[in-house]
Amino acid sequence: MTEPSDATADNSGMFGRTQAENDDQFTGVDWGLFVGVSMIWGSSFLLIAYALEGLTPSMVTLLRVGIGALTLWGIRAIQGTDVRIAPADRGRILAVSVLWVAIPFSLFPIAQQWINSAVTGLLNGATPLLVAGVSIVLVKVVPRGLQIAGLIAGFVGVVLISLGSAADGGSQARGVALVLVATACYGLALNMAPPIQAKYGAIVTMSSVLGVATVLVTPLALVDIGDNDWQLTAVAAAVVLGAIGTGIAYWIMASLVGRVGALRASFITYLIPVVSLLLGVAIRGDEVSALALIGAPVTILGALLASRKVRGS
Repeated sequence: MTEPSDATADNSGMFGRTQAENDDQFTGVDWGLFVGVSMIWGSSFLLIAYALEGLTPSMVTLLRVGIGALTLWGIRAIQGTDVRIAPADRGRILAVSVLWVAIPFSLFPIAQQWINSAVTGLLNGATPLLVAGVSIVLVKVVPRGLQIAGLIAGFVGVVLISLGSAADGGSQARGVALVLVATACYGLALNMAPPIQAKYGAIVTMSSVLGVATVLVTPLALVDIGDNDWQLTAVAAAVVLGAIGTGIAYWIMASLVGRVGALRASFITYLIPVVSLLLGVAIRGDEVSALALIGAPVTILGALLASRKVRGS
């Protein structure tokens, strides 16, 4: 059995300060991870929509999380990675499993029954703001200079994109509330994850998190298992959503958090609506509003500002 890394981190309590590998400008690898996970998660809402055509929201969640966990454990088996989570760290793994996976993944498919992807994207775009808020209050790390400008620009861009297409569907209060709860969970989880990722590495951390989350979401999926219509398109969408949109994406995201820090990594949320917009045009023939055309480059500007160096910015 391989021993975990003794990377320097303040592991007191659930929130600890961890030094990112790179607090300078994004490298080519950083940008590759950043754009890669943005593209994967930008297509996830489309896959969820296809999966919901035949499967219940709870089954979509179970298949997504379970297949994601199996994917990462399979990669670990191929790599021969045999690192165990120490007993002292299992509470943090459980907390991250609940807040980063079990609750949000259960809430998003339910919310999409009442609100469209534009509204979902708008609300989810608040993730970096919440990550920053939690970081300031609990981790004592304050964004500075261009990071603040990036936070504002990115969120303005998301608002413009979302408002441009929000009229295409409802925005009932219960759907909005569910997405806000899920987004708040992301803000907490992204500040909990760095010390664990620094100690155990991305794939060990996320395979453990997804494995625990699978156990947590299973009971809810079994309650209405008879309501599922196991049509090929829906199941195929859930499989892709699980293997790539969850397993691989969370592996990439955890790696990015370790490399550039939780706040800068969370800026991928700003690119997700841009990717969703492009996919909607290319696959569904959606019309693009003038607001969306303005919002897309503003959002990208926010991500570019986030990529600048932290110190002395």
